[in-house]
Amino acid sequence: MASHSDTLVVFFGATAGANGGKLGSDEREIILLVWQIVDLHEKKVGKLHKCFVKPDTLELTDLCKEETGLAVDNLINAEPLDKVLLQFQQTVSSEVKFLGRSSYTLCVNSPNVIRQALHPEASKKNLVLPECFFTFSDVRKEFLKCCPNAGPVQKLTLASMLEYVGLAAVSEQSFGEREVSSMVQLVLCILAEPHNHKFSCAEMVKYKFDSGTCSKTEPVDSETVIRARGLPWQSSDQDIARFFKGLNIAKGGVALCLNAQGRRNGEALVRFINSEHRDLALERHKHHMGSRYIEVYKATGEEFLKIAGGTSNEVAQFLSKENQVIIRMRGLPFTATSQEVLSFLGPESPVTDGSEGLLFVKYPDGRPTGDAFVLFSCEEYAQNALKKHKQILGKRYIELFRSTAAEVQQVLNRYMSAPLISTLPSSPIMPMPVLSTPPFLPAASSTRDCIRLRGLPYTAGIEDILEFMAEHTVDIKPHGVHMVLNQQGRPSGDAFIQMKSPDKAFMVAQKCHKKTMKDRYIEVFQCSTEEMSIVLMGGTLNRSGLSPPPCKLPCLSPPTAYAAFPTPPAILPEAALYQPPLLAAPRPQAAAHTPAHTLAYYPPQPHLYMNMNMNYTAYYPSPPVSPSTVGYFAAPSGAMAAAMAAQPHHAAAAASPVLPQPGALVRMQGLPYNTGIKDILSFFQGYQYAPDEYSGMVQMSEQARSLIQPKEWLCL
Repeated sequence: MASHSDTLVVFFGATAGANGGKLGSDEREIILLVWQIVDLHEKKVGKLHKCFVKPDTLELTDLCKEETGLAVDNLINAEPLDKVLLQFQQTVSSEVKFLGRSSYTLCVNSPNVIRQALHPEASKKNLVLPECFFTFSDVRKEFLKCCPNAGPVQKLTLASMLEYVGLAAVSEQSFGEREVSSMVQLVLCILAEPHNHKFSCAEMVKYKFDSGTCSKTEPVDSETVIRARGLPWQSSDQDIARFFKGLNIAKGGVALCLNAQGRRNGEALVRFINSEHRDLALERHKHHMGSRYIEVYKATGEEFLKIAGGTSNEVAQFLSKENQVIIRMRGLPFTATSQEVLSFLGPESPVTDGSEGLLFVKYPDGRPTGDAFVLFSCEEYAQNALKKHKQILGKRYIELFRSTAAEVQQVLNRYMSAPLISTLPSSPIMPMPVLSTPPFLPAASSTRDCIRLRGLPYTAGIEDILEFMAEHTVDIKPHGVHMVLNQQGRPSGDAFIQMKSPDKAFMVAQKCHKKTMKDRYIEVFQCSTEEMSIVLMGGTLNRSGLSPPPCKLPCLSPPTAYAAFPTPPAILPEAALYQPPLLAAPRPQAAAHTPAHTLAYYPPQPHLYMNMNMNYTAYYPSPPVSPSTVGYFAAPSGAMAAAMAAQPHHAAAAASPVLPQPGALVRMQGLPYNTGIKDILSFFQGYQYAPDEYSGMVQMSEQARSLIQPKEWLCL
């Protein structure tokens, strides 16, 4: 710390590109270092040193040539950065020893030369910086302590500070020497009467990033958070910390973002210790990590907590061991035990505290998901474990990759909040009047009371759409926002929204067309549910009109066997169909409002299948893909379903409007000629139910049918 230092080393640097306030913003290499020692006790000044640095790329920008007066010829015979830094350390140590002093601290005119130039370049070149470059004093902040009325620190320059204390500006020396001489004058001035300033506070550069957990109740200042986009999928929190080398990231301040399938989407939210470091991080927009450039934008504390925050005691206990390397395992057999995982990793990569260093990710009902997190005490053990990537455990290959504390929390949050059929309470089936057009299940109609959003960012959620529509959200029907997913269950960039009237739909299409959402413009078209169905079957809809789907699409229609089940709808109360946990992002409603109507549950029928108006999203549980949060209809209990199935069709209809729900058939085309029963069962693995649930309203055959649907719905 500066308070214990005997001397200051006034230090200055320049790069081959931008200098001054933009120093380091263009990733240009250092080409000049200048320094001079000041004895704090005797107030004496040492020799002025100036060293050119030879960059890997011998090229200077026109702005650099104009500001510095340097040319490429000045750098051809210079030493590279590592040798110049060694020369700096030897020279300074020798002078400090000659003065009879024992320690020194760097003093700079701006933290950019240390934080934005020296540390990032050393990190890219794998250079180990001397310890002195992790502590420094900013002469502007020290000057402001003596002269608090001089103005904001961001606007202070060497010339303005010299003028404020009545000193003449240095002009006869060359670039670099002039800046160091000016700083030395300021230092001597504030050390003397009447200021008698003491350099008692120094800024620190963290040696390494500290992982940790973040509570959802922890306050996070939005002025300290950024979003990094374009990251390599295999990058870890340490890689991101290295990209921001020189800036201090808060403990546990790196949160890798996951997509709907639980895979990394190339984005991360990073939280810094203060707004100054956040602002410096924004200057690294489009800097490179390897061969990829990284975009850096502002973010909010709310976004950070949504990704990194958690309340799980299990996660907190697992991550309580500090300085651990976290590895994520994906695709584990559902029957895998702790001992089997430890044996798979082997003695060359021992897990911290044995089975205590393993965290299996499970569903709320305790079933395994195939994911696990493992702690290792050092980098060597983690590297040995990563060598087993895609090796076989049981009959499955296992994926291993680096993870973070925030990802552990995020994955646990995602799985624990995923509604599963087996965890839902049995829905009461009550005989009630049948609604002809349930508001949450759009019937085919030519009324153009819907809109289509096209070109949505793949990361867009329900909240983003509601924010995009602004004041028009009040005109959306209940459960009227439909996100369209593709065959892989991923966002397709489309959404359909049911409005309360054609006039409202027309107004939204006029006012919101080509508005931007997350730097993308969104196309908005007015349409009907009939046109919606045609689009979902492969047709196109734009402002020029509607084009029908290709002729080959009718082959997707179900076999005629579907017509054998003309089942009337059964009735369920709305609360039974839509439990709060099942909604991906519920729309805010008045607390006093309670819907008085009930909704009908419509079983699978040909026209629903053709129109693709399914009110649920299929869930694919097989690893390595992690699940997304989706909603299901709850199945009745096995006893109730069996009692319903035992009644004759006409008798049941006479006794009650609630009818048994028959299964749906699946036709499979393109099977190999040698396919057997076991192959088909293996194909539908994960869609099997216990025998007493075969008669439920949501059956295995219905889930299997969702595999071949071209589009899927996630409804609000």
